[in-house]
Amino acid sequence: MYYIAKTVEALAVFTTFRFLQYFLSCTSAIALVAKAEAGPIRTMPTSIIGKVVSPIQGLASFVLPLTYMLCIIFNLFTQPAWMQRMSLPRNYFRYETEIVLRVAACASTFVLLKFVGLAFTHLGNQWHVIGRREKPKVVQTGPYAVVRHPLYAIVLIQQVLFAVMFWSYVPLVGLGITAGAFVFKMPIEEDLIMQDSAVAAEYRAYMQRVPARVIPFVW
Repeated sequence: MYYIAKTVEALAVFTTFRFLQYFLSCTSAIALVAKAEAGPIRTMPTSIIGKVVSPIQGLASFVLPLTYMLCIIFNLFTQPAWMQRMSLPRNYFRYETEIVLRVAACASTFVLLKFVGLAFTHLGNQWHVIGRREKPKVVQTGPYAVVRHPLYAIVLIQQVLFAVMFWSYVPLVGLGITAGAFVFKMPIEEDLIMQDSAVAAEYRAYMQRVPARVIPFVW
């Protein structure tokens, strides 16, 4: 059991690293393409909430799993005592079941990475942290034909997978903070788009055709 536990922790660390590395590398690459093809971000939010919501979301989405990953590495692939005190309940499952669920969460993350790449591919030169580019267009293909903010949906799903991978409540705290940030961020983003007369009518029609922001029929 000792070596199985260490192997699962190592797998969770590797999976977390791969998700963060892939997501951030996609972001870095697409930022350069977006600036070159669609121009710089022309309009940014002016409210205090609009300025701080993206940093808050980024910290909740990425700093918590990064902290967990580093703590486990430095503790030789064993969860520290403080981390174990925040574990999900273990009295509902056999140890073997917990292991299977954690490995399945890791495998699901690699499947989710395919959707990350797909979403970035369709978003293309319209990527931005929050704002409107000089040459805006409405992206309506691929996952954007299902929900208006598929990358946000992916981030929320991954927070749930992190909770299972690390068998901890802490990523669920990150999930709550991230979801709360999206509640404010998405309307601000969409309002900036609607302020551009070049795409406002098209985006309004898109909103009617794709009413879900992150979860079909729910949100």
